[in-house]
Amino acid sequence: MAKRRTAEQIRKLLRDADTDLAKGLTVGHVCRKIGVSEQSYYRWRQLYDGEPSDAARRLRELEAEAKRLKTLVADLSLEKQMLQEVARKKW
Repeated sequence: MAKRRTAEQIRKLLRDADTDLAKGLTVGHVCRKIGVSEQSYYRWRQLYDGEPSDAARRLRELEAEAKRLKTLVADLSLEKQMLQEVARKKW
């Protein structure tokens, strides 16, 4: 049965493969060492090499959304406080 690896496991294997390739091993030797075929290795490279930039873009989007939500919560809290003060006065 084929092993299923998570994205984090694949990234770690690719980092280890980079280290071994830098030491002078061939792709074939590296693939045997990590236990995958060369086809899987190249497919993983294609899928997971571009992710750091995607992750950075996603992080910026999340930070912008968090800023927008914090502003929205602050506005709503202020509005709630003003309504409570008006309700206490009992015209």
